[in-house]
Amino acid sequence: MWIELLLITIILLAGSFVQGVSGFGFGLIAMSFMPLIFTVKDSTLLVVSLALVVCTSIAWQLRRHIVWRSLLVILSAAFVGRFGGFLVLSAYGELDVMRDILGLFLLLVTAYLFFGSKYAQMLPKETIWIPVVFGFLGGFVGGIYAVGGPFFVVVMMLLFADSKYRYSANLQVTFFVTNLTTVLLHAFNGDFSSEFPFYFAVGLLTVLVGTRLGVACFKKLSQDNMRRIAGITVALAAVNLIFFQ
Repeated sequence: MWIELLLITIILLAGSFVQGVSGFGFGLIAMSFMPLIFTVKDSTLLVVSLALVVCTSIAWQLRRHIVWRSLLVILSAAFVGRFGGFLVLSAYGELDVMRDILGLFLLLVTAYLFFGSKYAQMLPKETIWIPVVFGFLGGFVGGIYAVGGPFFVVVMMLLFADSKYRYSANLQVTFFVTNLTTVLLHAFNGDFSSEFPFYFAVGLLTVLVGTRLGVACFKKLSQDNMRRIAGITVALAAVNLIFFQ
């Protein structure tokens, strides 16, 4: 029991720290390891609920940089995607095959972190289909696995390439709206287990400490180096999920 709680604390602390530094990554880090302890469904619900705390904490610290009018399209598309993700997770979230699918997706995310992020910045900035498509995909994948961040990052990098503070602040608002949608849908559906409040309480203080430390290091640490570290970590976890579970 104590070893399990220690592992959960380490996972959540690492994920929230990475998100504080780079603007995203909590779901990627947490969901790379939490399904080794819980089912995919229980892992997603815990991570999304704690992610709601993480993004709220960071958004509040960067609230002066939020640009609400730029978020209407991506939030609308993401909401539709989240509802689709909710239906899939509710129906299939307890199946073991969901771990394998998550592992494969994490490998694709790793490839993006190492090779695709620079090409994403070349997409046309003024095209409406980009926030629509990427917003929907981020909402859908995030609703199933709590790892939709990379899709939202592409859009935010295009919209706020001139300011890392506006990029991070508005990314957190997007996470807040989508994570709140998932939590409310599953709460109304009665999907939270009886053990959820205990694990949420354990993770709450951990993620608050992690985000504070991450934001404090925001100016000092290279986001490229953090992306590489996160990519290696996610890749190792993905291989473990696919081949050793």
